Amino acid sequence: MLKDFFLNEVQNGIKEAIAVNKLGSMGLNDEYTLVIEKPKNPDFGDFAVNVSSLARLAKIAPPMIANAIVEFLPQTTYTVSVVGGFINFKIKDEILADIVAEILEKGVNYGKNQVKNKEKILLEYVSANPTGPFHIGHGRWAAMGSALANLLRFYGHDVFEEFYINDAGSQIQKLGNSLRIRIQQELGLKVDFPTDEIERKNYYPGEYLIPTAKNYLASHQGVNKDNVEGIPLDELCEFAKAEMEAKQQALLKDFRVHFDKFYSELDLHKSGKVENGVKKLTEQGYIYEQDGAMWFKSTVFGDDQDRVIKKADGSNTYLTADIAYHADKFDRGFDRLIDIWGADHHGYIARVKASLEALGYDSDKFEVLLGQLVNLVVDGNEVRMGKRKNMVTLDDLIEEVGIDATRYWMCMRNIDVTLDFDIELAKRSTDENPVFYVQYAHARVCSILRNAVSNGKLNNEPAPMTETELKEIENNFDKSLISKTADSAKALIMKLEEFKSVIALSAENRTVYTICRYVQELAQEFHSFYNANRVIGEDKDLMKARLALMIAIKTVLKNALDILAVSAPEKM
Repeated sequence: MLKDFFLNEVQNGIKEAIAVNKLGSMGLNDEYTLVIEKPKNPDFGDFAVNVSSLARLAKIAPPMIANAIVEFLPQTTYTVSVVGGFINFKIKDEILADIVAEILEKGVNYGKNQVKNKEKILLEYVSANPTGPFHIGHGRWAAMGSALANLLRFYGHDVFEEFYINDAGSQIQKLGNSLRIRIQQELGLKVDFPTDEIERKNYYPGEYLIPTAKNYLASHQGVNKDNVEGIPLDELCEFAKAEMEAKQQALLKDFRVHFDKFYSELDLHKSGKVENGVKKLTEQGYIYEQDGAMWFKSTVFGDDQDRVIKKADGSNTYLTADIAYHADKFDRGFDRLIDIWGADHHGYIARVKASLEALGYDSDKFEVLLGQLVNLVVDGNEVRMGKRKNMVTLDDLIEEVGIDATRYWMCMRNIDVTLDFDIELAKRSTDENPVFYVQYAHARVCSILRNAVSNGKLNNEPAPMTETELKEIENNFDKSLISKTADSAKALIMKLEEFKSVIALSAENRTVYTICRYVQELAQEFHSFYNANRVIGEDKDLMKARLALMIAIKTVLKNALDILAVSAPEKM
């Protein structure tokens, strides 16, 4: 990456200047931090390093420090100027040519596998109850989680994606009871869900269970008005759960979300791992009894209060299973755990971290990304959602705006910021719609490349070049040609090079929205370049240079959109 290159140049220059006593009292073992940035005035250069902070060590003025360092910079592929304590770098055409050539050479691998310390990461996200369709909040976790997995994998990590099925709680019994009512209604019985608000919370009155009731009756021909009450609740629970899980998983697949494992909480309990976790904590002295309940001494590990893990009636709390589940993740050999949770689970982080420390695991290897919800906006008005009232589901949203728009919009704000999803804007085929703007840039580049080898539409003009010549640009590009378009394309080429640092920073910071921001900026640079410069023309060398640039743009846009699992259309 260019920023790293120039920082290394300055750091090497500092060492050489110290060696010949040109940096005052500064020594080789002195610690310092330098920051590289783009000058606000582009006339100064492409990058700038402020060395003024070294004055406290060198005991000399910043301009003297900068000039002393510059003496030892080779300046073979760049030129240097000093303004105050700033060392400004202006790159030469050779660097621009190298950037384009690297993209053409690496193709789908450009920006890939930069990580120095590869980790085996388990990324858990969505993990919804199997009690109904996904709401649009689940859609955000699905889009962001899968994009983050793609990003971390692209960066070089080994990523395992997991969905934790919450199928061991009372919500499954509520689902079974709700299905019984829907079956009774299908049979013509005059029954309905309670109208009392408190009692109604023990059911799922959404209409999505009506098809499930029809399916149950179709597969159980002997059920009628007289024996419907006798259907075992467990049977109804299992049938409804299986249908909900199948629908959820089918939607995830359609939404371009892949999970390596769907992990059942019920199976976790049956395996004995939950009770074994309680046993281990007890043996290590971190469990005590009070008021008939069993408490975990989580305050020993920084939590604000101790936590109940087994109630007085003998039943486990949600935390009990979560302790066992996260311990099991480490036991399966993962180096790092990353969970995506809703913001309302903020207080839960300290409890899980405390349990991991108590069981002997490194809690610093456990990360939680807290996500805010989605405000769905239709005609300027927010749409309410929820399983127990009128619901706007992820299915509904995808049907309305499409998979690409849904995924892109879900990813384009940081996860800790509430997202306003404007349906009308997301459907619009204009530059105002970010996903259209980016996809159109890719399609436009593809159109240029097609036109380069297509016969002219007027007077049967010959094609500007052959398919073989275009392939030659991609496979054996003459870097010297970049000088033909260096001045007009410099900003665009620099933006292409920035992709590598965006990947690194996005992966390290666990941010996906920065990829969206980058492709929008790249699309803007491309559109500006294209509007000011003709790509296909009579000067064949200039045309080759600009077509090489088009291939590079297409490559980087496609690589970035693949991370987001958003399509890169060749025609629009």
